[in-house]
Parts: sequence; structure tokens; C-alpha cells
Amino acid sequence: MTVGRSNTSQNALLVAVVMMVAVTLTSCATVGISNTPAPVTDSVQQVEYYPFLVKGYQNSFPHRSILILIPNDARDMAGDTAPLNGNPQIGVAVDKDGNVMQRLYSTSLGPILQKAIARSADEAGLTAFSSIDSAYKSGVKNANAYVLESKITKCWVKKSRSGQVSRTVADVRIEVSIYKPPFSVPFWSGVTSDTYYDPPVGSFGLGPDDEAGIYDEPGQVLSVALTRTVAQIFERQDLRNLMLEDDIRAR
Repeated sequence: MTVGRSNTSQNALLVAVVMMVAVTLTSCATVGISNTPAPVTDSVQQVEYYPFLVKGYQNSFPHRSILILIPNDARDMAGDTAPLNGNPQIGVAVDKDGNVMQRLYSTSLGPILQKAIARSADEAGLTAFSSIDSAYKSGVKNANAYVLESKITKCWVKKSRSGQVSRTVADVRIEVSIYKPPFSVPFWSGVTSDTYYDPPVGSFGLGPDDEAGIYDEPGQVLSVALTRTVAQIFERQDLRNLMLEDDIRAR
């Protein structure tokens, strides 16, 4: 009878231990599969023009002056895209499930684009000056041969993760009008845009899991798209021909 009671006690103890282990594993599993997203963070990115990134149009325009007005930020910003301390949102970083992990901002886009256009105009062979105004005023005498007015309709970057690879895509689009003072009708107008992928799609013939991005920050990827968009203004053959054929004395 004593042996029987001993076996019963041992069995009860074994059952208790098994139940404790099961509860512990269940608790660990519950913690491990938590789908609670991490808090969204904010990052102010540096967006800038990369001089001489785009080749081929340098010194192809006549040596004339052009006044660059401050571009208007005319982007259609839907959803939760409010500025951060006055800095406009320029994109997001998302996880593999599409959840926003980080909101991306930059300093005011107008001055950034104004500086970029002026630098690109200088590369093209023009002499660029910057204005504190954003709108062209017709009928007003101007010492410059041309005045460039523009607006930003798209400037956005998105960084995401696919497997072990981070991918970033940036879109920039601007509308441009160039005037010849004091006339009210644009001398030339056009739209330029660019979409840049990092890493480039199908880069180096590698598989999608072997590709690596060139840039560390989303703001750098957006800077490339911005640079290429701005350079397109002065790559336009129709604009170049107009200025080469223009008699600036006829005002």
C-alpha cells in the first residue's frame, strides 16, 4: 500500500510539472507572436541638388540672365501628412506588412527647388539669380532676360522592405513657365518628372534578394529624382532652340 501511494504522488507531481512547462511555453509563444506595431518615429531628411549628376547639357545655352522665383508647393497631400514643426512631409518608411514605421520630412521645398533650378541653369550656361517672389509679375521691367516660375506637384519618397532587401522609390514632378519680361504670355512652358528606384530595378542582373541599394537615406534617393527632374528643364531641345534664336533686344 505504501508503494502505491508513492507512485500516485510521483504521477501527480509529474502532471503538475508538465502543466507548468506547458503554461510557460504558451506564455512565451503569446509574447513572441505579438502583432503590436512599434511606435511611429519622425525623421527630417536632407534633400538637395547634386551638381553635374546629369551630363550632356552643360554650357549649351546662351550666356543670358534668368531670374528664378521660389517654386510653389502645390502637392496634393491627402491623409495624415501634416507638417512637423513647419517642415513638410516628403514620404514614409514602411515595414513588410505596409505599416508606417517612420514619417519623413524636409525643410521647405520651395527654397530647395529654387536653389536646384538656379544651379542647373548655371550649369546650362545661363546666369541665374534668385528672387524672394514666387509669382511672375507681367508688365514690370526686369533687368533679367528671363524669369522662371514653377510649382511642385509631386515630391515623395517611400522606403519599404521586401525579404532581406530594402527598396526605396522617389517621385518628383514640377511644372515650369519661363517668361520674357514684360510680356504676360509664357515664352516657354513644360512639365518635367522623374521616378528613381534604389536599388535600380533588375540592377546588375542579380536576383531580387541579392540586390543592394546605393544610398543609405531616403532623402538621398529623393535628391537624385529631384536633380534629374530639374536637369530635364535644360535638357529640352525646344527651350534651348528658343533661347538660341531669341532676340533679347526685341522688347
